[in-house]
Amino acid sequence: MHRFGLRNVVSRHGRYTRAYSHGAASNAFITQHTAELDGISTQAVRGPLEGRKIAVKDNICTAGYDTTCASSTLAGFRSPLDSTVVRLLREAGALIQGKTNMDEFGMGSHSINSAHGPVVNQGGDGKLYSAGGSSGGSAMAVTTDQSWAALGTDTGGSIRLPAAFTGTFGFKPSYGLISRNGVVAYANSLDTVGILANSTHKIQQTFSAISKFDHKDPTSVTPSTRKNILKVTPNLRMLGRPLRIGIPGEYNIEELDQDVRHAWVELLETLQDHNISISAVSIPSTKYALSTYYVLAPAEASSNLARYDGIRYGTRPEGSDMNAGTLFSRTRDISFGEEVKRRILLGTYTLSSEAMDNYFMQSQRVRRLVQRDFNRVFQTRNVLEEGSVGTEDGVDLLLCPTAPCSAPELAAVEAQTPVEGYTTDVFTVPASLAGLPAISIPLKQRDSKSSIGMQLIGQYGTDSLVLEASGLLEQLGLTNAPKYEGSKLQVEGKLWDPNLAMSYKNMSKYYGGGMKAVQWSGTKSGTKASA
Repeated sequence: MHRFGLRNVVSRHGRYTRAYSHGAASNAFITQHTAELDGISTQAVRGPLEGRKIAVKDNICTAGYDTTCASSTLAGFRSPLDSTVVRLLREAGALIQGKTNMDEFGMGSHSINSAHGPVVNQGGDGKLYSAGGSSGGSAMAVTTDQSWAALGTDTGGSIRLPAAFTGTFGFKPSYGLISRNGVVAYANSLDTVGILANSTHKIQQTFSAISKFDHKDPTSVTPSTRKNILKVTPNLRMLGRPLRIGIPGEYNIEELDQDVRHAWVELLETLQDHNISISAVSIPSTKYALSTYYVLAPAEASSNLARYDGIRYGTRPEGSDMNAGTLFSRTRDISFGEEVKRRILLGTYTLSSEAMDNYFMQSQRVRRLVQRDFNRVFQTRNVLEEGSVGTEDGVDLLLCPTAPCSAPELAAVEAQTPVEGYTTDVFTVPASLAGLPAISIPLKQRDSKSSIGMQLIGQYGTDSLVLEASGLLEQLGLTNAPKYEGSKLQVEGKLWDPNLAMSYKNMSKYYGGGMKAVQWSGTKSGTKASA
């Protein structure tokens, strides 16, 4: 299987431009079958998703299709069985359209680390942009109208980032609500199957079909817990008061693109005009979230990917008479891409005896702090926490940018260092560490052809409220952002100045927890930030 280089894609710009109207140029799909799509299948089922074309990310096992995780090491692998989510889609009448391109084993933020070549997001200006990752193929299948909806997986933002960069809706449910049975693991404690579509309603329909208890998945939320979720989760009509939305101060960083900051403020102002309460909140431990994620996820990956050794799984190299150690090393060297090898090495080190206490165990403690900080700001209690009661004056949802920038050009992505690429996940990782539901909502810029993603985050289990609020923003027409004309946002009776922000420019300090939280204070005429 040929591994394409990003430079080759950029150099063939003209060919991609001509083919783009047919969707082929995006390289969204790895494999597609036509028989099922043409309605030839005699197994057609009537159901809520009858006849809907749904694409499936290439790390979700699908009978009749190869499942390669966009990696040479799984070239030609075909599962004899459907994953639970694919089975549920078929039972609901959906047509499985094909397998979508992705970052190899889900490791990446731009869908360029693929044995099948990068996913390409051609902008209205003709330039080639990042489709986000790792579910970039699923996002492009939706945004080019090839698919009614698409399944992806979200470990640290792999559904929400592509949604933000391609102008689609991308939903990561609460951890455990959708079965992971039949999903190739990257990081078991973080991997979450989610949905991309061009409307909230389509996501709600798909989510309803696949959010079921599965005894084959040990992390699947039990029926009794699902009943508790229904009891404690409010809907907009049940609240009996204005919806409360929180602005996490830690997400207002210096490096936030001005277009993104302006869209954030304008959306909050418009919500305030619609009688929605806006409050400033603090989630102090989120400043450690990114570094915590890049300790825990690679550690789990190094264990999960150990099976690809050329014996049970993986492409065995020539010279099969080599000893086991050489076989393992050679197989992994020729089959894995550079980013996968980098994360395996990082994870193996953090699990070593010399690093276990200082890195892995400490990161587990920080992850717990992140969960507790989220619990402190929400009005609804966490049904997974015994003794959790919620906060009486807490917020219902958080609203923040999905990414610190709009989609970068592919050439700029190629020039990034690995650490620069990792910072793209800075706003999506905290919700992943806490297992919370989150949806990226596209804001179409009226004075630009680009799209910016805004993220709604809810308490664990309040998936229905997150989706209901997303639908409300759609109904109000707020997915079309007005032109920014300066902040008029009042937060707790004070003018919120979005230009006062913290910094994570010094990444060595950031990874060491040097980023300071901003506390908003001041008078109606202005707001000051203090640490």
